[in-house]
Amino acid sequence: MTTTTSPQGRTELLRPDRTPVRVLVVDDEAPLAELLSMALRYEGWEVRSAGDGAGALRTAREFRPDAVILDVMLPDTDGLAVLGRLRRELSEVPVLFLTARDSVEDRIAGLTAGGDDYVTKPFSLEEVVARLRGLIRRSGTAAVRSESTLVVGDLMLDEDSHEVSRGGANIHLTATEFELLRFLMRNPRRVLSKAQILDRVWNYDFGGQANVVELYISYLRKKIDAGRTPMIHTRRGAGYLIKPGE
Repeated sequence: MTTTTSPQGRTELLRPDRTPVRVLVVDDEAPLAELLSMALRYEGWEVRSAGDGAGALRTAREFRPDAVILDVMLPDTDGLAVLGRLRRELSEVPVLFLTARDSVEDRIAGLTAGGDDYVTKPFSLEEVVARLRGLIRRSGTAAVRSESTLVVGDLMLDEDSHEVSRGGANIHLTATEFELLRFLMRNPRRVLSKAQILDRVWNYDFGGQANVVELYISYLRKKIDAGRTPMIHTRRGAGYLIKPGE
């Protein structure tokens, strides 16, 4: 995996195909699972959750996570049994156990069963994230992203190499298309007016040339959004913005 330093000062991890790290959260306490998911999404990771063992295995087969947070006590089965099934299908995926059991024997049982680390409840979200980051980096399934890389959802732009990809597929852009996309990606979820885009990309003030912005936005959409969930959006009377596909 790769890493970079985000605007918030975090070092971000990416999969080998330069898409976000995937984490599966398995816990039957819905509020806790949601808190964990929010903390992991703040890291820029893609997160799925499950509330029982059957759901965990089903989601793991579909999602192919890079790491799993697994509660030991689940309503339909024991977390150790789920781990055994996971290991048969995803032998290398790092697993971080969550449990209310804090005895030495319980810790040994979890680690002996194949767990990579063990956190007891109650815990801090910061500790869980830090431990998970360590597991992912040590597993070799992620790498540090270059500081020159911009990422919005599954769309990536390298400002040094001028390479652009979405979902791991390379996208060829002209120089002007690249500059327009770079400006949008440096301001994710922010509406940029035609005047702002003209000034930044074409280096001149607004003067009735807004049609050139519309034209190049259409070019970008054909290359970035064609056949995929749209990321480039129009706000009538206001401008354009880019945000992850939903």
